[in-house]
Amino acid sequence: MRVKSRLPTILGALAILLAAGEARADMTGAQPGISCQASSALMARLELLFGMSRHDAEPISDQEWQGFVDQEVTPRFPDGLTIVQAYGQWRNRTGAIAKENSRVLMIWYQPKPDSDALIEAIRDAYKVRFKQESVMRVDGFSCVSF
Repeated sequence: MRVKSRLPTILGALAILLAAGEARADMTGAQPGISCQASSALMARLELLFGMSRHDAEPISDQEWQGFVDQEVTPRFPDGLTIVQAYGQWRNRTGAIAKENSRVLMIWYQPKPDSDALIEAIRDAYKVRFKQESVMRVDGFSCVSF
């Protein structure tokens, strides 16, 4: 069963609030429970989870990973990002449990009309470059202050 994403609706509501200059408004209608303090701003939060193993080749090296980040991620989201080395497991399309090292890419950003396309371009580029089945995407909102 596939669950229909509410992200376009949520992002649309967020864009309207941001355009109106109400970034610190109570977002109960769009995202329950988020009400930012006056010193922080509501931002979209993206997490992408990348597996580092390959089916018939050596794992993706640190140099290959960094090249991917430099060529595909940074040009699309140049304001900043965080990468965490991780380990995880998942069930692949044949039903087997795959265990592998991974990377978690986290980006906080102000949504724009092309944000979704930029994110999907990153996911697609990784799948093609490293012959991956998928890149997990997690979207949310956070109150952010610097």
